[in-house]
Amino acid sequence: MSKSEYLRLADAIAAQIADGTLKPGDRLPAQRDFAFDRKIAASTAGRVYSELLRRGLIVGEVGRGTFISGEAKRGAAAPSEPRSIPIDLEFNYPMRAEQTAMVAKSLDGLEKAAALDTALRWATSIGTPALRSAAAAHLSREGWSPSPEQLVFTGNGRQSIAAALSAVVPTGGRCGVEALTYPFVKGIAAKLGISLVPLAMDQGGVRPDAVQKAHREINLSAIYVQPAIQNPLGITMSPARRADLVRTVEKLEIPIVEDNVYSFFDEEPPLAALAPNSSIVIDSLSKRVAPGLTAGFIVPPLRLRESVMASVRSGGWTASGYAFAAAQRLLDDGTVAELTRLRRLDARARQKLAIDRLTGFEIQTNGKCFHLWLTLPSHWRSQSFVAAAARRGIALTPSTAFAVTPGHAPNAVRLALAAPTMDQLGTGLSTLASLLHASEADFDSTE
Repeated sequence: MSKSEYLRLADAIAAQIADGTLKPGDRLPAQRDFAFDRKIAASTAGRVYSELLRRGLIVGEVGRGTFISGEAKRGAAAPSEPRSIPIDLEFNYPMRAEQTAMVAKSLDGLEKAAALDTALRWATSIGTPALRSAAAAHLSREGWSPSPEQLVFTGNGRQSIAAALSAVVPTGGRCGVEALTYPFVKGIAAKLGISLVPLAMDQGGVRPDAVQKAHREINLSAIYVQPAIQNPLGITMSPARRADLVRTVEKLEIPIVEDNVYSFFDEEPPLAALAPNSSIVIDSLSKRVAPGLTAGFIVPPLRLRESVMASVRSGGWTASGYAFAAAQRLLDDGTVAELTRLRRLDARARQKLAIDRLTGFEIQTNGKCFHLWLTLPSHWRSQSFVAAAARRGIALTPSTAFAVTPGHAPNAVRLALAAPTMDQLGTGLSTLASLLHASEADFDSTE
């Protein structure tokens, strides 16, 4: 069968999705059955399904099959933006009632001419000496203290990830990542021309033997990991796992890009404490302060600093002078530290509520952070459960958003607990518990 013919089959299924003949959640036949029904080779059926996966029209769930996603996307699209839905359990954008007043007090005077004169000047990726010192002090923890001269800045955490990956992975290169990982790294890698290689995980996080195996088979240029409060699973690597992972990557001579955006919940030192010459640390202010006030931090080894700075410049990821001035004030006067303390208290309270309302269901979480991983009962599918929750005014993230390999997502969803009020969160969790107890067929019959 020619290329145009396998594309014709994919286009035909896409048309059925577009006209409503095939609906989100509908299950497609197994590839061998698809091939038999259409009298085509199994390899051709595989190409049809691969094309539909590439377009984002279908999703796979391990052990369950292939389903219509209902999202006509092409290429590696990033997760959606927050939606106007009553209870948002999809995005972790923490806001507390008192934080606006705290930030306003910290930034008081920044609007005056003398302060603005500095803030509105041209900014560079290394910020100012005062900001570097403030950021280095803020990022320091027991066992690790970065030098101010290591610091490089971007506009936010995502830009920091992009700059770090661009600095150590060439176009066309391969980067190992956790099999379930931060969704936006997939879009970042696609834009940079980087192939992501899923690394097997266990309850302790990425397995060092998986890194070794992947590098032996396809030659990794780097790995990207989240050693503390992993998103979406909430795993924090033990000291023993950290040591084993560092020994492995140093033996293989590949750098680590470690995303520590959620590490303030655990206060564990980064892998850079064990591998100062191999690890590039990523952090930001948005989770600590507010989603609308961002600054990204990169702490590379000094040998890689120039490469990282060049990546920031070429990517257009340098933050504004105003963002630098605001960040320095918030760091210097203790506002970031106090908001961090409040975030920790808030996260624990929200986790306690979630565990109470979801008693009896399979949950994986840290207990200290703003997200948890909910494995669904066998009578629900991830995509269908997300759709059912949306009809009840609750936004969730399906497991497929986190899976590096299309078609290999567990039957689970992530719940982000930070955005709603506590009353909204309680209502949303109770509604989800009711849905979990019901079957998918029961839910459909009540609609």
